[in-house]
Amino acid sequence: MSDGGATQTQTQTQTQAGSSAGGGSQPSRRGRSGRGRGDGGNGRGGRRGGGRNANPQPRAQAQPAPAPEASIENAPESEPSSSGRRGRGRGGNRGGRRGGAVRGGTVSGTQRTFGGSLTTAADPNASDAQGLSADAPDFVPGQPVVHRGKQPAPKQKKPQYPLAPKSVAADLPTRIHEDISNGQYECVICSSEVLRPSRVWSCGLCWTVLHLSCVKKWFTSQLKKDDDTRSWRCPGCNSSLTEEPSAYHCWCGKDINPRNVPGLPPHSCGQTCSKPRATCPHPCPLECHAGPCPPCTLMGPTQSCFCGKHEVTKRCTETDYGNGWSCKEICGDLLPCGEHFCATPCHSGLCGSCEIPVQARCYCGKEHKEIPCDRRDDLQMSFNYGQVSSSDSEDISEDSWFDGSFDCGATCGRKYDCGLHDCEKTCHSQDEMPAHCPSAPDVVLHCPCGKTPLEELLDQPRQSCQDKIPHCKKMCDKILSCGHQCMDTCHTGPCNTCFQKQDISCRCTRTVSKTLCHQGEIATPMCFKVCQAQLNCSRHKCGERCCTGEKKAMERQAARRKHRQQQAPDEVEAEHICLRICGRTLKCGTHHCSQICHAGPCPSCLEAVFEEISCACGRTVLQPPQPCGTRPPECRFDCRRAPPCGHPTVKHNCHPDDVDCPKCPFLVEKACICGKQRMKNRPCWLEGARCGLPCGKKLKCGTHTCRKECHRPGECEDADIPGSHCAQSCGKTRKSCDHSCQDSCHAPYPCKEDRPCQSKTFITCDCQHRKKEVKCMATKTNPTPDRDILKCDDECLRLQRNQRLAVALNVDPDHNDDHIPYSDTTLKLFRELSHTWAQNQEREFRVFASEASEKRLRFKPMPSFQRAFLHALAEDFGFDSESQDPEPHRHVSIFKTPRFVTAPKKTLAQCVKIRTDAAKTAAAAAAASSSAAAAASAPEPFNALLLSAPRFGLTVDEVESALTNHLKAYNTLSFTTAFLPSEEILIRAVPVTSWGTTPSAIESSLASLKPLVARTVTKDGIAAAATMVHADASLNVLRREGTSANGSSGGWNAVVGRAAAQRRTVAPKPAADARPASGFVSFSKLARKKVVEDSVADDWEAAAESDE
Repeated sequence: MSDGGATQTQTQTQTQAGSSAGGGSQPSRRGRSGRGRGDGGNGRGGRRGGGRNANPQPRAQAQPAPAPEASIENAPESEPSSSGRRGRGRGGNRGGRRGGAVRGGTVSGTQRTFGGSLTTAADPNASDAQGLSADAPDFVPGQPVVHRGKQPAPKQKKPQYPLAPKSVAADLPTRIHEDISNGQYECVICSSEVLRPSRVWSCGLCWTVLHLSCVKKWFTSQLKKDDDTRSWRCPGCNSSLTEEPSAYHCWCGKDINPRNVPGLPPHSCGQTCSKPRATCPHPCPLECHAGPCPPCTLMGPTQSCFCGKHEVTKRCTETDYGNGWSCKEICGDLLPCGEHFCATPCHSGLCGSCEIPVQARCYCGKEHKEIPCDRRDDLQMSFNYGQVSSSDSEDISEDSWFDGSFDCGATCGRKYDCGLHDCEKTCHSQDEMPAHCPSAPDVVLHCPCGKTPLEELLDQPRQSCQDKIPHCKKMCDKILSCGHQCMDTCHTGPCNTCFQKQDISCRCTRTVSKTLCHQGEIATPMCFKVCQAQLNCSRHKCGERCCTGEKKAMERQAARRKHRQQQAPDEVEAEHICLRICGRTLKCGTHHCSQICHAGPCPSCLEAVFEEISCACGRTVLQPPQPCGTRPPECRFDCRRAPPCGHPTVKHNCHPDDVDCPKCPFLVEKACICGKQRMKNRPCWLEGARCGLPCGKKLKCGTHTCRKECHRPGECEDADIPGSHCAQSCGKTRKSCDHSCQDSCHAPYPCKEDRPCQSKTFITCDCQHRKKEVKCMATKTNPTPDRDILKCDDECLRLQRNQRLAVALNVDPDHNDDHIPYSDTTLKLFRELSHTWAQNQEREFRVFASEASEKRLRFKPMPSFQRAFLHALAEDFGFDSESQDPEPHRHVSIFKTPRFVTAPKKTLAQCVKIRTDAAKTAAAAAAASSSAAAAASAPEPFNALLLSAPRFGLTVDEVESALTNHLKAYNTLSFTTAFLPSEEILIRAVPVTSWGTTPSAIESSLASLKPLVARTVTKDGIAAAATMVHADASLNVLRREGTSANGSSGGWNAVVGRAAAQRRTVAPKPAADARPASGFVSFSKLARKKVVEDSVADDWEAAAESDE
């Protein structure tokens, strides 16, 4: 077959396979046979003609998918839907059951492939492929049908349906519903879509819809920033809110966690909204919706105008519920005066006072004028006795009554009934008869001050009002306006000005001064004391002179110091509330705090940045708007800055300019700052390498050198000192006393030896026991100044007496025995307890024992095991002890008794060490006895040289000086020279280090050294011979050269020989005035002296003092 025929046959095969996989294109009789649930089928077969991936014939011809022929058994399965869902629409993967592609090449005998001519369109070109074929396999009942090899249908891409555009509805609720339903609504916090299944929250001011989880995080972060307030800002409108976003509910708030019901708006409960309107009594009649409720369309109630003459009914939106309406007609209500009516157009509220002008006359009748109606006072009847002029009023006749309605303020001036005196009152209503004269004899019965009756002052009573009223001699004592009493004598008329002195305090009540009476008007003075109280902001001080709140501030601060209840900030006195502007720079670093000065940190900056904020390299950018103070973002790209040293850049992330790049880690060679050395392997970033050596340059004085370590040129220690001297001590030797000059450097001038030397020296007593530090005080003229003689004290006498006793009793003063003055119980408890605590208690015991005046010592309460230690220790010291008080206050008290002599010389720690060393020695002896057989077979190597028959009077220094040249050659060994009780000299070799020198090496070194030593000691006459021996650490000779390990010259024979030697006699110490002892040592035996019995004195202490 040609290539063209093969291509055509392959295309037809693919088309047939695609038709079988996608379902038929013709409608079925039942309308369900074409319902595709395979790859992407989303329609019903009877309606839309097959699944979404059905391959129509023209498309199959236009885009063939050539593939090698293979059996259907090896063909790949049809790919499942990309969405992986089993829904009714797109993405079903059950194509094998209803029109889908066959998933395998082998089909069981009970199933038949759905396809054939019933579900494929008539295609004349495909008749050969889909009709009878001669090469068809035989059909065997009960066996699976084997299909001929066909190419699988090519994979078809799902068509991309465009998303619905953003809603352009006229009202906000509809736009929110449509955008959420179409996936076009974004959360302003996370920028993700707000969908129907999302849990949302809506702002009640701007109606922005957000994810509930996002707004909760926003709410938490806002509260962390503003600790003082409980409000937070909406991310959509930046409004301040106080309600916490808690639960997810529908738009109207009736349903908590509403379900997503198809057919209803997203997040709606489906009930009536019923939200109340702010300007309308009708609730919202719409279904639960997002956004604001629409305006009310109902009719409002019937309203009357302000004056009540007319009524009107309008639409609810046009009805003014708050202000009402005016009909614009004249009000006509009766005014408060009760005479006139309101002439104002229909108005709200009361009509107000009457402003109509009326004619009025004063009470006294002297003044007549036109005044507003509301300014008239109460009407009072007044009599016209002739004071009303005929020109002012034509209807008021003389001796008639008239109505007065205001006070003119003029003096009345009407004659009293006496006809002599005038009324001095201000305008008042007039009676028909004149008033009685207040100076009439029947009215005035006392003197002007009212204390003395006139009967006592006059011989005969007054006859008329013109008679003089006498005065008494008493004080007036009338109360003045200032509150004081009048100090004048009885007088007529008003009292004079008060001139009394009174104490008046300043505003802060610190100072009190005397001043004249202020006539009731007190003007508080001010002192010069400046208030130092802290204001409520805790940043500023008051600074006012004579502050009225200083005393309150002191009381408040005193209460706070006494740990009383802390007062709230609003309880600070009003005088000490800071009214300045804070002005501190906010965290953003750009703006300043505009609040009133306050305590604590300033709030966050509320400004915003509307420019892009990028990192240093510009590859990471934050889009505006951003809160003020936002730092550049962290960039994950590498830093592009090149290091100034020229080395390769250390890999690190991009960082701001105020952060330095990592230091260059490369090691380079640098010269130290003093220039003496070249320092290798120094970090490149190190600017100044230092060698650490002293400078050593001569200073300006020419005598001293710079002691500073490596430093830059010109920075020597005398760089800042003027003159030719330095800051070091002179250090030159004084000629008068050989001490160094302690004065500061005084070059080039000589030392001033005319001043006494201030160096320290010592003077001692005759026995050299006491020593005292004194100043030298030597001068050029007096090199040996006189000093006080230090006398011996009682301790010196005691030591001298003990020395004489030791010489008499042949006692070695340096002898230390192994006696332990403590019981085993005390040592056991000391080991078990803390050594620090036990030593502290022992110190308390010794201090108590040394104080002769102390008789009793009480310890603090402690546990029983610690009290047991104190009891045991008291028994060793010779004290009595007892436990007192019950638990937990039980403690130990100790008492001095006659059996107490002195405290033990050895401490517990020393005794424990002695006991430990003894145990180690016993263990070593046991180990030595157990390994005696092994030691016999393997003798210890030689480690010493023994000089026999030494010269008489020989010293250690002479031996060492004679052999020093030979011993120096062996620098790995250290040699120790000692005299043995057997009158032999032992030179023991010890390795200098603990490693590298074995016992066999030491023996080899001694073998090579022995001939040289023997020749030298024989030549110089130091000793007769030199042999190699083995000696232990106690200088016991255990083995000699030329003898076996079990020989008679070593072992126990040597020990017995040493034990039989005569005990060394202790030489007495030389007296203070005796000649100094020489280095000569005699090894001869002392001659036995005849024992002379001394007489025993009755009082040995007195005898000892007389001997001294």
